[in-house]
Amino acid sequence: MAVPKKKTSKGKRNQRHAVWKAKAATAAQRAMSLGKSVLSGRAQGFVYPVSEVDDSES
Repeated sequence: MAVPKKKTSKGKRNQRHAVWKAKAATAAQRAMSLGKSVLSGRAQGFVYPVSEVDDSES
């Protein structure tokens, strides 16, 4: 079994945790921005399926 040789310091642990949290915050911001642009109709370079069921019913 792989076991670390020495204990990781609190500083390194906290830094690693902060990087992980920052990545999550950035991903959430991008997802929200993309969602807003899709809803407003200004999305460029993003392809999403449009349901053809609505067109055939009308």
